[in-house]
Amino acid sequence: MGATSLPPPPQENDQKRIRALKKASKERELKRQRVQELAKAKQEMVALRLEHQKLSMKLQDYSIFNKYLEKVVENSEFEEIHEVIARYRTLVSMHQDLMQSAQEGQEKIERAKARLARYMEEKDDEILQHNNELARLQMRFDRARSDVIIWESRWAHIQNTAAKKTLLLGTIKMATLNLFQIVSKQLKETTTVSLEDTHKQLDMIQQFIQDLSDIWAEVRKKEQQQVRV
Repeated sequence: MGATSLPPPPQENDQKRIRALKKASKERELKRQRVQELAKAKQEMVALRLEHQKLSMKLQDYSIFNKYLEKVVENSEFEEIHEVIARYRTLVSMHQDLMQSAQEGQEKIERAKARLARYMEEKDDEILQHNNELARLQMRFDRARSDVIIWESRWAHIQNTAAKKTLLLGTIKMATLNLFQIVSKQLKETTTVSLEDTHKQLDMIQQFIQDLSDIWAEVRKKEQQQVRV
């Protein structure tokens, strides 16, 4: 009969199973980090939209002031020309200030819009990359989890096989010991072979069988010689 191939040592398979578990844990941590980064990006986008709304409201406030001044001019009555001129100059100065403030506010709004557009474009790309990365991590995690299940099944099979081989080995040792004790009785001599040393017991059994075979061959040889005589 040919030699039966032995399965890998249990220690080696146990190490592979541990590496598979560590790999699955690492994939879960990477997935959690990507989800947190995506949530942070969404919060920043909400904050920029709120800033844009505030600047738009300020611009509306400036237009209200402008309308109010126009009504004041229409409804005012002046007795002296210099009062009209002074009032006019005051209104012009105020109007210029308001226009400048409105322009500055509008420029801020435009800059905020541009920043928001750039930010949204960047975050859209990041979100797409994160989603792709999450998909890849999910696939790797599924494969790692599948590997864990496979190695757990193999480990259970190895343990079951080892238990069967241990039982078979015990049966062989017991049968060898019984046969060794029978041979020892036939030899009628004290032996120093340990009851746990199965290899030496087998050696003595083999030697005993060989001796019996030699004796039997010698007996047959003498019988044949006597028949010839």
